[in-house]
Amino acid sequence: MKTKFGVGFPNKGHPSVHPATSPQSIPTNSGSQHQSSSEGRKNGAVKEISKSKHILTVSFFPRFCMSRPQNYEFQEWWNKQREKHHDLFIDKSETQRLFTSVEIHTPTADPAVDKERTRSARQLSWVCLLKLQQLASSIAYLSNGFVAILRTANRRIASSSVAADSSRSESRLYHAIKVFLVVVLVLLLFELVAYFKGWHFSPPSLSSAEVEVLGLVELVYANWLKIRANYLAPPLQSLTNVCIVLFLIQSVDRIVLMLGCFWIKFRKLKPVAVMEFSENSEGQNVQDYPMVLVQIPMCNEREVYQQSIAAVCIQDWPRERMLVQVLDDSDDLDVQHLIKAEVQKWQQRGLRILYRHRLIRTGYKAGNLKSAMSCDYVKDYEFVAIFDADFQPGPDFLKKTIPYFKGNDDLALVQTRWAFVNKDENLLTRLQNINLSFHFEVEQQVNGVFINFFGFNGTAGVWRIKALEDCGGWLERTTVEDMDVAVRAHLCGWKFIYLNDVKCLCELPESYEAYKKQQHRWHSGPMQLFRLCFFDILRSKVSSAKKANLILLFFLLRKLILPFYSFTLFCIILPLTMFLPEAQLPAWVVCYVPGIMSILNIVPAPRSFPFIVPYLLFENTMSVTKFNAMISGLFRFGSSYEWIVTKKLGRSSEADLVAFAEKESDPLVEGSSLHRSSSDPGILELNKLEMTKKTGKTKRNRLYRKELALAFILLTASVRSLLSAQGIHFYFLLFQGITFLVVGLDLIGEQVS
Repeated sequence: MKTKFGVGFPNKGHPSVHPATSPQSIPTNSGSQHQSSSEGRKNGAVKEISKSKHILTVSFFPRFCMSRPQNYEFQEWWNKQREKHHDLFIDKSETQRLFTSVEIHTPTADPAVDKERTRSARQLSWVCLLKLQQLASSIAYLSNGFVAILRTANRRIASSSVAADSSRSESRLYHAIKVFLVVVLVLLLFELVAYFKGWHFSPPSLSSAEVEVLGLVELVYANWLKIRANYLAPPLQSLTNVCIVLFLIQSVDRIVLMLGCFWIKFRKLKPVAVMEFSENSEGQNVQDYPMVLVQIPMCNEREVYQQSIAAVCIQDWPRERMLVQVLDDSDDLDVQHLIKAEVQKWQQRGLRILYRHRLIRTGYKAGNLKSAMSCDYVKDYEFVAIFDADFQPGPDFLKKTIPYFKGNDDLALVQTRWAFVNKDENLLTRLQNINLSFHFEVEQQVNGVFINFFGFNGTAGVWRIKALEDCGGWLERTTVEDMDVAVRAHLCGWKFIYLNDVKCLCELPESYEAYKKQQHRWHSGPMQLFRLCFFDILRSKVSSAKKANLILLFFLLRKLILPFYSFTLFCIILPLTMFLPEAQLPAWVVCYVPGIMSILNIVPAPRSFPFIVPYLLFENTMSVTKFNAMISGLFRFGSSYEWIVTKKLGRSSEADLVAFAEKESDPLVEGSSLHRSSSDPGILELNKLEMTKKTGKTKRNRLYRKELALAFILLTASVRSLLSAQGIHFYFLLFQGITFLVVGLDLIGEQVS
């Protein structure tokens, strides 16, 4: 389709818009032109539409235009120009006209292009529908998750309110946190009023010229600004600086430990044994194997007693050179019967294994071990291996550890690494695996290689009995009897070896309740021990360097300063600086340095890198438990002497299955003894107990008040930081507050329906 507009210039340049229907529709003689002009004078305007070639022509002649003779000179010049520049014109037949024509061509539609364009539009619509469906599914998933969390929280709040009446009195720390929460809420309301009145941008002043015109609220806010700037912010800033210094010192300690670990890996440093036991012990002299006592202390370990006893009893060690002691402190009669039956079963298979039960459970684990070591037959043994009830040593454990004592008469302890059968069970076990991987891979290994001292982990280790007797044996004065005996042995001049390549399978606590109780005991006990042995360290005959390492690094920096600054800096000072902006907490302290330290901590467990942010937030959340435990141990509060056995679930591993298969196919086991064991009338009753061993006290998730109170404090401070547009501080407070909320509602770890 084309549209043509004609613009004509009549005699002496009078403008007109002339209808140009076609080149033939307008004759070139003057008579036709005069007739057209006369018609224009009568009607004022003439509009013609030629539909044959889709040409629209509009012509307008004013009434005052008059007919004049044709200007032939201009006509000749115009014709010459059209012939010369014919490419600029549409049709050569119009060379005699006094107007120009412009044609506008509309492109015709291509069917193939239209089809392709239609197909693309249809595909685009389908893509948009798929995107909308995905978005709707995501929104529905998040909504369902949020509703499920709210229902779970509501259910736990309701159940906890019923049990709160019978709970013991609230802790001192919880009272302090509640007061702090009330203060923070009042300050937030005050700051919101100030923000909406615009006082954050132009604060009221207490100058004499303005005091008379200030209102009551403005006067109070002006006085508050003066008090916080002159009296509150300076001490808070001083405390902040102290915590920052402690934080940097502890960070340097972590970096030094990591450098030591890298050096060990680079130089391939590790302890070397002067002799090895062959895998096949049949051809060797039995007298070459030293006498080893194996102890398994346990207390109401219904879920794990079988696998731990079985793992110890299948040790590849001459049976006449090994004695197993099952030290049962259970107060549950059913559990006692089950453990007795298990011991009798292995006795019938030819194992030298004894069952010991104390009627009076004093001293907890230390008292249990001390009682076992007081037996007369212990003097016949040279080494003692200790395994907690949930530990499953490999069959070659003794063959890999005992040789290191040969030729090292001053060696007291060989400690092995823990490996976890349930490290991928839930988020809580994954985060624990990061912590313990750093502890064994870095702390224990570096201290073992460079200073031959580290804290005994209480299990999966072999002691020289002479060293235990030399340092005074097991004492019941703390809840960390393993660390106590290690420090005293170190002060007596004994050395330790850590084997990072020998692993012993065990369990991690899967519920937050069990993990919290374990961490409370692990952090209150060292402070008890530090208070008790401080002067013993000063009076000991070891070198000044070892004394400084024990006091400054082992106790103060890693056991006292770490929980103190972690809780104080991120749970107290950071929220306060939002309401006292005159005290500054730099962004690199809040974000960058903790991030770097988290990366260093996670290096020994590289598979856990996706959990680096939850790990950082969770460690800050656990600081309240560790700080509370540290204070209770340092100042001898009652909870510091509380011993609660960490709950296990009896997670089995492939090693257990192999061990039990080997046990059942043991050629030394006689068929008659097996038949006699299974036909014992007492076993039938024990089988009934075994079938009902999972029943008992109903487990349920709890609410943790200190964590919930701190969650509200941090979320309140995040609102205040949002008013001040502090980006990093806001995000840190927000996510840290959400983490406290999740932990306080017991939404991390094992979930009990």
